Formats: sequence, structure tokens, C-alpha cells
Amino acid sequence: MPAQLLEDFAQVASDWFWETGADGCFTYLSPGIGRFLGRDVAELMGRSRLAIAVNGGDEAHWKPYREAMARREGFRDFDYPYSHPDGGTRWLRVSGEPRFGRDGAFEGYRGVGTDVSREQAARSALSTALADLKSSNLRLAEQNRLFEAALSNMVQGLCMFDAASRLVVCNHRYREIFGLPPEAVRFGMSQRELCELLVAQGWYRRDVTVDSLCEGTRLALIAEEAGPTHRELADGRILAVCYRLIEGGGWVSTFEDITERRRNEARIAHMARHDALTDLPNRTALREHGIGLLGNGRVDEGLRLALLCLDLDRFKAVNDTHGHAVGDGLLRAVADRLRAHVRGGDLVARLGGDEFAVLHRVADEGGALTLAERLIAVVSAPYELGSYAVEIGMSVGIAMAGAGTDDVERLLGNADTALYHAKGGGRGQACLFEAAMDETAEARRALERDLRAAVGTGAFELHYQPLVEAGSGSVTTLEALMRWRHPEHGLVSPATFIPVAEETGFIVPLGAWVLNQATRDAAAWPAEISLAVNVSAVQLRHRAFAQTVLLALAASGLRPERLELEITESVLLDDTEANLETLHLLRRTGIRISMDDFGTGYSSLSYLRRFPFDKIKIDRSFVREAGHLAESGPIIRALVGLGANLGITTVVEGIETADQLAAVRAEGCDEIQGFLFSPPRPAGEVPEMLAALRGRAAEAA
Repeated sequence: MPAQLLEDFAQVASDWFWETGADGCFTYLSPGIGRFLGRDVAELMGRSRLAIAVNGGDEAHWKPYREAMARREGFRDFDYPYSHPDGGTRWLRVSGEPRFGRDGAFEGYRGVGTDVSREQAARSALSTALADLKSSNLRLAEQNRLFEAALSNMVQGLCMFDAASRLVVCNHRYREIFGLPPEAVRFGMSQRELCELLVAQGWYRRDVTVDSLCEGTRLALIAEEAGPTHRELADGRILAVCYRLIEGGGWVSTFEDITERRRNEARIAHMARHDALTDLPNRTALREHGIGLLGNGRVDEGLRLALLCLDLDRFKAVNDTHGHAVGDGLLRAVADRLRAHVRGGDLVARLGGDEFAVLHRVADEGGALTLAERLIAVVSAPYELGSYAVEIGMSVGIAMAGAGTDDVERLLGNADTALYHAKGGGRGQACLFEAAMDETAEARRALERDLRAAVGTGAFELHYQPLVEAGSGSVTTLEALMRWRHPEHGLVSPATFIPVAEETGFIVPLGAWVLNQATRDAAAWPAEISLAVNVSAVQLRHRAFAQTVLLALAASGLRPERLELEITESVLLDDTEANLETLHLLRRTGIRISMDDFGTGYSSLSYLRRFPFDKIKIDRSFVREAGHLAESGPIIRALVGLGANLGITTVVEGIETADQLAAVRAEGCDEIQGFLFSPPRPAGEVPEMLAALRGRAAEAA
């Protein structure tokens, strides 16, 4: 074909012709190349294909092209990206054959080129679409896998029905709840067919029909507020069934077995209103039951409601002697006896500790007293608890509901007030609440209010009474005794306010004040005189008691050896092990521990074996008639001898006459205390008191 004809053809063709020299640079390009490459022939001549490509440095892409060049071989349909002057990228496809001279020398390549950008774009789009489709399929497969896993591991059974009420989804848990084999549930079966299957197999109670199940589903789906429907199965299980409409028609039903949850809820509700040890109703249940009886008029015509507060006598002694396990067994036995001796409809409750209560319907007060006396006799009968034979007693306080009375708390308060009077009358008695008792209770409440207000106001002061050596008469110790100077009643006896302080817990801050004030006072006394401070069981039980004592010593500078803590047997009866541990800790610091009122408790001797007391104070009851009754001497002699054998200092309290002094000196006691030497005196009078006692001792010597 003539060269000019080729040139003309190239002007209108969709391809172009090219030639390169041996160095790979263009030596000829069709004149119409600018239509494709956007550049004139002159601009491209002398440049290599790699130089005009976008990715000329991509060795992997250009490797087939380079290898063909190196082998002087032809190549077909090699595509590469070209950077067009308009900023875009075109894809060019070239094919070529090597050129050789007549002498066989390699002269370069010639070939044809074409723009395949649209083809490349279509291929890229197709590749992207295929990749997206593959990714979508993978995601769908993963979603299906997760959906299947979720269905298989749901704690609820699930069924999905389409708009025609045909089953489309059913999980394993649903079949498990109803004990259905896989082949029994067919996809495409109607909801009615599924209900017929369940009813036929007896999963629902006899009064449940297929129609009632289908109608229940319909009503649940159209209900304004979606909520679970509870269905009880024939085997006692309870299912919570929820229905949800789905878009496009149909619905999803879920079935959850809530049997155990219901049982737990019932147990929790029972525990909230019952005592864990005896399973009797507790104070909350008693209050609710009483309000129901009073407020709803459920007390029978002609009957009144009586509330009995019961308190066991000598229970603490059983608990401490035989241990908490025996004590718990005793409380359960008492609960059983009380339950067995009240009428149906009456309520026996445990208020806490060894306190019980009975709500009883009676015709009059006499009927309530009769019941109380019968219960006292029943509870006081002996118990056989394993290898232990146990006897206790019981005191009862009774309050009667009046016409229109609907205040259970007031009844409880009145019955508790009556119980307080019953116990004060000698225990083992029943006492009916009277209005006059309220005056006593109100006086006590007023005392409590005044006591609360007096804490921290400087209304309390300390008086000191000496303990003297029996032989020489010299003072060894001063005992701190608290006094309350009331703005209206003057000095209030400790016997009046200390029990109230102990019951209310005020004794803890009061006791801390006593320790701090007394140690400061004692720091100014002669070094040979010690300080004795009384400690209650409530104080010792407080977890910070030991720290309070040690801080008081540190603040005052008083040596621990000069401090003596006096405790009573009640301290050791209450939480013995913990209290003994605290006492041992304090004694290791050098503080001395003495037992007050020794000989009056049933277990005083046992505590001497368990704790190394430094001193025992023989109760004043043993010396009240000393010098007149022959029995006093041997008792005092025995107690003093016991102390001497154990290396414990013995103190005899309550010495008020010369005869008593002579009697106790004759028995060989170590120290004595009483009004014969001095009554308790305010802190400011201590120097004068000590001087007077030194003078008396010198005279006697």
C-alpha cells in the first residue's frame, strides 16, 4: 500500500501507527495522533513509551514489554496508562513487531496503537461490581450465620409467621420448650395447626383450647400496649409470650420460660417479710397484716385486736453457755410452740433477737391475758435440744386496739411499754398496757431527749471516790464516777441515766469524754495514785474503743500503768470472744483490768479462768451486814482467799461503818472502798480529800 494512502487512512482510523528506533524512542507517529494523545507528533518524537506512561516505574507492569524488547520479539495487546494533557488518564493498547535492516541489524519496532480507555473503564467497573457483589454475598452469608447462631442460642423460643399466618422461622429453643422433634414442626404450617399440635400433646391445661390460643394471639397483636402474656403449662411451668408485628405483614412470637424467675421472686418476697431463722413473719409483715386487719375491718364482729409482745427470759444465758447453734435451735423450737398454740388467722411474728409478737382476736382484755399466760406456760416448759436440756421463761406485754384504731406502730409501742413493765415486775409475767404507763414512757423519752441535748454541752462532770489500802489506809486509786447536772433536776443519779445512755448508744461519746477528762485530771495527781474508770459493754463492743483509750492516755500523758478499767460480768456475757480480745490488747499496753460487782453473777468464776484480771471488787451486798451476820465472814474470806491464790488484788466495796471495816480487815482483803473514807468528790476537791486521808492514815499508824 502506498505510503500516502497509509497516511490518509491513519487520519480517519481509530488506531494509529508508530515506529521506534533501536533505543526505544519514537521515530514515527501517525499525523492524527493528536486526536488520541492530545499532543502534536513533534512533541512526542524522540521520547520513549515509558517516558509518557503514568506508571513507567512499575517494573511488574512493564516486565512483559521489556522482556519482548530484550528478545527482539513481537508483542500483542500490551495496555498501559497514559497521562493526557487534560489531566485525565487514558489507557492505550499497542502491538508491535521488530524491524531489521538488510544487513540483519536491529533497527527498532513498528506497530499499531489504539485508545482502550472506555473498555478499561468498563472492565474496572465490572471488576468493582463483582468485588462489591462478592463482598455483599460474604456479608449476607455472615449475617445468615449470625442469625442462625442467634436463633440457636436464644434463651427464648421464637416463631415467625408471614401475613398468611404460615410458619417461616422456628428456632431450636421453641421446640425444646415444648419437647417437639424437628420433624414435627414444618415450615409453611399454619399457626392453628401448630396450636392443634401443642393442645393434642397436652402441653396446655385442659381448659385451654386451640380457639383460645389463636384468639389470644390476635388480641395481643392488636393491643395498644405491647406486653407479655403469661401462659401456665400443664406441667406447672410458666411462659412469658410476646407478640410483635413485622413490616410487610406477619408477626414474631417469643416464648420465655420464667418459672424459675417467678419462684425466685416469690422467694425474695417471702424473705422480705419473713425471718430467715424461724420462717415466721417479720416486723414488716406484722405491720402490713395489722394494718389490713384494722383498716379493712377484718376483725370479726364483737372481737378486738390484741397485740402481744413476747420477750424470752434467760435466753442470753443459754446462748452464751451452750453456743449460738443451740440458741438458734431454741428460737426455732419457741417459734414452733407459738405457731401451734394460736388460732388460725392469728399471726405469730419474730421481731428480732429473742423478741416475738402475736396478733390475736379476742373478745376482751381478759381473753388477751389468758392467751398470754398460756403462751408463757407453753414457752417455759423444758426443751430437749440435742444433748442439752434447756429451760427459759417469757414475759409478755399486751396492747388492745380501741374503736377506730388503725395505728399498728402505736400498738407496737404500747405493747413494748407494757413488756418493759412486765419485765420490771419480776419477769415471767404478762402485763396489759395502761395509759399511766405512757407517762412513765414519756418521762423516759424526755430523759433521752435531755440526755441527747446534754452531750457536748458541759453538763456532765466527774467525781472521784478513793480506794485505800486495807492495812495502812493510804490511797491507792481514785475511781471516776460520772454525774449529770440537769438544768431543772439538779444532779441526776447515774443509775437513772446510764441505762438510757447504754440503750441509745450515747454511752460511747460519754465514755470517750470520761476517759479524756479523767486521764487529764489524774495526770496532776501524785504519781503513786492510779485512776479507775468504769466501762460498759456497749463501749467495749464499739470497734474504736481501744483506740479511744490509747488516744486519751497519749493526750494526757498519763502512763498506762496508772489506768485501771473496771468492767462488770455483763461485758463478758456480751460477745465474749471479741471483748476478751480487746481486753487482752489493752492489758498488753500496761493498763490494768478489774472486775466490778464480783460474785453476783452466775459465771464470775469461769471468767477468772478465761482472763487474768488484775483486781476483783467484791460486791457491796456481801458486806452490808458484815459484823452482824455470821454468814458474811466466810463468804468474804473465801472470795479474798480465791484472789490471793490467783495473784489478784481484792477490793471490798460499800464500807460505811467501823464494824464493817473491822470485819473485812479481819478477812485479809487488800483494798477497801466506801463512804467511811469519803463519798465521791468533785475534781476540784481531790487535793483536799487526799490530804485529809493522808492525815487519817498517819493518825492510825
